[in-house]
Amino acid sequence: MNIEDIRQPFLKKFPGDFSNNPTQRSTPKVLFATIKPAGFEQPQLIAFNEALSEEIGLGKFEKKDLNFLVGSDLPDHVQTYATAYAGHQFGNWAGQLGDGRAILAGEIANAEGKKTEIQWKGAGATPYSRRADGRAVLRSSVREYLMSEAMYHLGIPTTRALSLAFTGEDVIRDIMYNGNPQYEKGAVVIRTAESFLRFGHFELLYAQQEYTLLQDLLDFTIENYFPEIVSSNHQKYKDFFENVCTRTADLMVEWFRVGFVHGVMNTDNMSIIGLTIDYGPYSMMDEYQLNFTPNTTDLPGRRYAFGKQAQISQWNLWKLANALLPIIKDEKFLENTLKNFGIYFWETHDKMLCKKFGFDGMKKGDEEFLSDWQGFMQDLELDYTLFFNQLEKITPDTDLKEHFSPVSYTVLDEEKLGRLQDFIELYQSRIHSNTISKEESLGLMKTTNPKFILRNFLLYECIEEISNGETEMLTKLTQALENPYQELFPEFSVKRPSNYDDTAGCSTLSCSS
Repeated sequence: MNIEDIRQPFLKKFPGDFSNNPTQRSTPKVLFATIKPAGFEQPQLIAFNEALSEEIGLGKFEKKDLNFLVGSDLPDHVQTYATAYAGHQFGNWAGQLGDGRAILAGEIANAEGKKTEIQWKGAGATPYSRRADGRAVLRSSVREYLMSEAMYHLGIPTTRALSLAFTGEDVIRDIMYNGNPQYEKGAVVIRTAESFLRFGHFELLYAQQEYTLLQDLLDFTIENYFPEIVSSNHQKYKDFFENVCTRTADLMVEWFRVGFVHGVMNTDNMSIIGLTIDYGPYSMMDEYQLNFTPNTTDLPGRRYAFGKQAQISQWNLWKLANALLPIIKDEKFLENTLKNFGIYFWETHDKMLCKKFGFDGMKKGDEEFLSDWQGFMQDLELDYTLFFNQLEKITPDTDLKEHFSPVSYTVLDEEKLGRLQDFIELYQSRIHSNTISKEESLGLMKTTNPKFILRNFLLYECIEEISNGETEMLTKLTQALENPYQELFPEFSVKRPSNYDDTAGCSTLSCSS
């Protein structure tokens, strides 16, 4: 691996704390603190993403590179650091936060000049760990490694995973925060992204009234990550905010397309460049429920439920707008842009749903059809992904009970079958009004609706196997997630087994998951 090519331009650009002091504390007036990873003496590689390594310019893995993958015995030129940011958590201002389990190595450029940041997660405490140890356990590391790659291959903007390794240490965690801590195997995942900057970085500088530094960070972000912005003076900051709103709305639409529920959409977990970031108590949705949240910490309010994700992203953008006001200095513009967010999101969302159904676009009556469909899905407790897979296979001779019972989480009695029959007739009538061919309609469905999603029960089983020293399921899941619009393994394309309905770490997750 070309570790010698890693650079740290962020450290040269902005003020920081260079003490390497891991004591957890406030670090005012700086954007980062240098910190050395804990180092692990007996690491063991679980998985390495060779294709990604080649793509970003690191090259092939050699045995001697294992230490780098867990942050041990680093070259002298790699000055590692954690960044400071703030945020609103569950709607409340939380003050200074920062990279509590993440340590940055810096960035690398590939042959085409594309830059990628490299970051360890679980490599030790930082000044921002907030009384925690900065370590990560196997289950959360496996979940991040596999899910970030699954999202990438689904075509959704996301951070990506380079490697997954045992640290050789045991870490104590209380998975459900119920007073039952247990030792678990420690692990480190390396994740990559064009940038790990968050809404919270800008909120921190606003809260500290560091407006000159806030403008410097804006200039840096625009110059490096928003090449489409060619305006100058204060107009570029307005264009920046509009771009962030559009990227965020597009991301929410993509989450809705595949049924992804983040679970903890705090402002410090919102990427400024529109990536899916921080895979914690997330879930791919099984049965369709607008009110579904996988995060036990989010109960009973369900602030971050599936159906509320666009609303919450807009709320988060309001907080970002407030942080940028001293630079943009145009309150009316910010208000109008945020109002337009909702209009743009719903237009884009409905176009996406039309593709899932194989429609040629939104027509008169489609809005009512989609609204009725949402209630229909919830009442019949139909699996979101599998429903559309079955819809593709409908023929005039299809036995609806036999066809849809395997993808329903309830018994399809006569009343439910009647509703199903009515819906299918309405759907087929709408399909007949298409101006595109049946083949084109089916093509829209096949490219919009995944055949494979990385369900929590599959992750749970994979984590159990890896804990027992087996990697067969890890290999199969990796192959499946790399080809989500094909059905490589039919045994994965099934609804959640009932024995996992209330399993901790599977159907019920916490922020430590």
